[in-house]
Amino acid sequence: MVENENVPRIRFEGFTDPWEQRKFSNVAMRRTSFSDDDKLPQVEYEDVVSSEGRLNKDLKSKGNHKSGIRFDPGDVLYGKLRPYLNNWLLPAFSGTAVGDWWVLQALEVDSSFLYRLIQSVAFQKVANVSTGSKMPRADWQLVGEAEFSLPQSLGEQRQIGTTFSRIDSLITLHQRKYEKLQKLKKSMLDKMFPKPGELYPEIRFEGFTDPWEQRELGECFDFLKSNTLSRAELNVEGGFARCIHYGDILTKFGDCLNGNSTSLPFIGDDAVFAKYVSSALRQGDVAFADTAEDNTAGKCVELQELPTEPVISGLHTIAAHPRFFFASGYLGHYLNCPAYRNQLFPLMQGIKVISISKATLENTLVSYPALAEQSAIGVAFDCLDSLITLHQRKLELLKNIKKSLLDRMFV
Repeated sequence: MVENENVPRIRFEGFTDPWEQRKFSNVAMRRTSFSDDDKLPQVEYEDVVSSEGRLNKDLKSKGNHKSGIRFDPGDVLYGKLRPYLNNWLLPAFSGTAVGDWWVLQALEVDSSFLYRLIQSVAFQKVANVSTGSKMPRADWQLVGEAEFSLPQSLGEQRQIGTTFSRIDSLITLHQRKYEKLQKLKKSMLDKMFPKPGELYPEIRFEGFTDPWEQRELGECFDFLKSNTLSRAELNVEGGFARCIHYGDILTKFGDCLNGNSTSLPFIGDDAVFAKYVSSALRQGDVAFADTAEDNTAGKCVELQELPTEPVISGLHTIAAHPRFFFASGYLGHYLNCPAYRNQLFPLMQGIKVISISKATLENTLVSYPALAEQSAIGVAFDCLDSLITLHQRKLELLKNIKKSLLDRMFV
């Protein structure tokens, strides 16, 4: 393919003609007619999932009717307010667009292609040259005069639109599976552990009927020393030990951590290593994040597998070693379940930065069943986490494929 030719890098077989340059205002007309028909569903910014172009709720359940710009099937909705939020929609129904939307009607181009054109890198560059600082808006005069390349053939336009429609359908499918699994886990975390003061969970595996034990956390664990190294003092190249940083507990790790498959930063300072090596974590130990900007403070991770290097708990963490054996996976899931977390919320301190102390953790109640039931619970949640991770990775892969194709299938 000749460089600088007006053709995309990836193209469907059978199409060879160069693409043509057209002003956007000759490709799409902006609809401006308002409607206050209360029988029409209304679409607002908060109803659309950013970057995904799908509704996040049933519009029929909305109240407080507002007037908006009328749209019909095949029209394209583009969010002009803060265009970097990537709010767009290709509705298959008639309705009203409420708020800062452009309602675009395709002019002699395929509407599905137009919908993908507004998601392309070329369009986004122009749309994000916006006016306003606190509330930036895309400038229609600028966008309308901008020229974009598009296929002369409606057949090629439709094929591009169909391809992206299929990718979007796959993304939506895996997104729904992912969300269903997350809801299932949330429900299981709520029902499979007894509330404080109770000795039986709401649901449990068949064959287990004995009451659960309940003790204060201070009776179940010995606390370990944590280092105070900031993120900047850690590295990814190598060192004497690995470090569990509180930020990773809050944003990166799940309930349980496999140190062999997760990249943990290194401690390269031999003096720090020598000082804390006696408090290195062992398999089954847990680490709490004692600080956060919200009520995620106190989130916990259980170390299930150890890497080759020693692992030392880091800045703003509270590390603890069980005084007696717990089944693998049980503590990580229990210490993040509502029955336990609800004990922490009244104990948290701070306004802008929320924290939890070792002294308050000691007095919280830990519930646990016999080892066999602990093991069954740990295995069940580990399997569920694996499924959630699988769909999350598929979702990320599909989104990356779409992003790459948007870059390569448009000029």
